[in-house]
Amino acid sequence: MSHLKLDVSKLIPFIGETCLPRFQEQIKSYHELLVNRTGKGSDFLGWIDLPALIDKALIDRIQSDAVKIRNMAEVFVVIGIGGSYLGSRAVIEALGNPFEDLKKGTTTPYVIFAGENLSEDYHSNLLELLDRKEYAVAVISKSGTTTEPAMAFRIIRQHIEAKYGKEGARQRIFAITDASRGALKQLADSEGYSSYVIPDDVGGRYSVLTPVGLLPIAVAGFDISSLVEGAVVMRDIALATGNCEENPCALYAAVRNILYRNGKFIEIMVAYEPNMLYVIEWWKQLYGESEGKENKGIFPAGVTFTSDLHSMGQYIQEGMRVLFETVISIETPSKTLVVPDDPENLDGLNFLSGKRFSEVNRMAELGTMLAHVDGGVPNIRIILPTLNEHFLGQLIYFFEFSCALSGYALGINPFDQPGVEAYKKNMFALLGKPGFEKETEELRRRI
Repeated sequence: MSHLKLDVSKLIPFIGETCLPRFQEQIKSYHELLVNRTGKGSDFLGWIDLPALIDKALIDRIQSDAVKIRNMAEVFVVIGIGGSYLGSRAVIEALGNPFEDLKKGTTTPYVIFAGENLSEDYHSNLLELLDRKEYAVAVISKSGTTTEPAMAFRIIRQHIEAKYGKEGARQRIFAITDASRGALKQLADSEGYSSYVIPDDVGGRYSVLTPVGLLPIAVAGFDISSLVEGAVVMRDIALATGNCEENPCALYAAVRNILYRNGKFIEIMVAYEPNMLYVIEWWKQLYGESEGKENKGIFPAGVTFTSDLHSMGQYIQEGMRVLFETVISIETPSKTLVVPDDPENLDGLNFLSGKRFSEVNRMAELGTMLAHVDGGVPNIRIILPTLNEHFLGQLIYFFEFSCALSGYALGINPFDQPGVEAYKKNMFALLGKPGFEKETEELRRRI
């Protein structure tokens, strides 16, 4: 079975021929920390073996519940924030037809995400839609007390119970939470919701291959077995060696840290398929929350080309030279569309007649890469043979393992997120939460 590949040939003008070999021993040492579970945050390394440990019984149960949900619901609401929704949304949108919900006879529910923001308008509009649609809900939270999803579930639980009654709602609510503790676990047990477990040793941003991601992806009609199998392929490659020539995860972690140490502290993830937008968003959360600590870290940004070449392209070409790009390059599209001939040729594009859109898109990709390299922007290419569940599973695990290695190379713990609590403390104080009286007074003076 083929697998994703990494092309770093366009980095040589920026890092030279000898820099990567000199960095190799460091990467091997970080690889050993991961494999031996002796590095920082070792309590949260359950994701390393997760794809190989997912048993058929769990997959079968998820697929059975997905069928049940598809039979009862036109809309499936996934309530979660951060890694509790970005992974599933990334896969669903990458594999989906963006116009599917406008077709007649659609057999899969429209998956909607809630609880990832605090917008009153967004959630009010969602409730108005749910008044008119048959729906089911997955609520995802280890604790059940994270503000955004907890608020969303509070209003949606009230709505679903009013619409279907307590018993009807019980059949339509699926809780994905801690195995033994927390407010959501307590509620799920008392109400009798169908429940799935988020493993204790898997953090939210590494949870897409747990029921957190697998249930929504299965409801949307995609092959979760193939997704997991792809992750297993990349896991076997990642664990086998820390050698950059044989392990694309090690190579990616190495070159991005070499670039960082040479003043390239902003990484722009690039896709030439609009369906990949939320893969980029998931990657941004994974790397931003993992690496941005102790005043260190590569800032993760993202663009989709060619559309963003007409907005951000100017800055990338000629702005501050603190950037590098990583391009997700998909070799073979799933469909065929050819540029037609036009006898009048008023747009001057007959030189493209008979060419596939994908060929034009590929030449745009290669032409942009060369222009940006010439403009002082190093380019890395991640090459996927095609876009399907198997290769997305490979890509997910590739990014996860590379992120852990890269975090160790930065000297930080890639598996905690202490800075996330800062805004929460201020928000609670400003809202008058009991126990925050001193902070409330101080913050109100400041604003």
